Amino acid sequence: MIKAHETPVEGAVADAVPTNWVDLYAPAWSRPYLRLSRADRPIGTWLLLMPCWWAILLAAAATDGLSPWSIWLMLGSAVGAFLMRGAGCTWNDIADREIDAEVARTRSRPIPSGQVSVRQAVVWMGLQSIAAFLILLTFPRAAILLGIASLALVAIYPFAKRFTWWPQVFLGLAFNWGALLLWTAETGGLSLPAIVLYAAGIAWTLFYDTIYAHQDTEDDALIGVKSTARLFSENSPKWLLGFLVLTVCLFGLAIIFALLPKGNPLQLVLALGGAWGLGWHLVWQLRKLDINNPEICMKLFRSNRDAGFLGVLFLGLAALV
Repeated sequence: MIKAHETPVEGAVADAVPTNWVDLYAPAWSRPYLRLSRADRPIGTWLLLMPCWWAILLAAAATDGLSPWSIWLMLGSAVGAFLMRGAGCTWNDIADREIDAEVARTRSRPIPSGQVSVRQAVVWMGLQSIAAFLILLTFPRAAILLGIASLALVAIYPFAKRFTWWPQVFLGLAFNWGALLLWTAETGGLSLPAIVLYAAGIAWTLFYDTIYAHQDTEDDALIGVKSTARLFSENSPKWLLGFLVLTVCLFGLAIIFALLPKGNPLQLVLALGGAWGLGWHLVWQLRKLDINNPEICMKLFRSNRDAGFLGVLFLGLAALV
């Protein structure tokens, strides 16, 4: 794992890659705010975005194929994911500022390190939320209502680790909400494939965020923070295998429910390739995992961007058939 003192940039966060664009190119005055939004650590934006793109492409494949509206939804959801991930991380850091100060990996974050005050963080969170809401207003009414409803999950998540051993479930509920929202934006309403795809995303989140949480198990135990990593402990690989199987099965079912009625075998096979590719990537992660090595845990966690892209690739091909 990268240590703060190993980077040449003042105020750099401990688990950011030293070559990230924020520390290299962003104006000095903006860096604390961009770090607060995790712009220097973009993996979270990708993980928030992947279920959105899955839903758009699967819905397009199930209906009339990709359209200019589908392209706008993909672009809008990308910008929205960046903004809402930033707003959510800002809220998380406001709520967790005392905990972050006690954990080696997180004490370099902008609030506990003194780069940004709580008041400044609140204003920054509001600005990001307003910008994201303006994008949401271009979506249909049902999707707008779903977007507003997601705020309850975003608000609860930072506190979940205080009252449950399964905070990763709350993260999954929030991070994969885009599957419901973007399916609705593409098709005009919710249906079974979107709900099953949402469940697949939650299982995937349990997989990758348990790996992520293994970086902090010692500090979490000292300060009483709960996580699935602490709950599963040395049994984590067995649980992760279960989440892997659940992810692939649910992803595949969502595809079958969406595309089987169309009766296009080539399209169905291409789309199922997304579930196959995602599953094999998770298998590779599980084989490489060492829960006692924080550097490997972080590397595998970040690799889930590529895992999610495999789903995007094959669903995109199916939408073009």
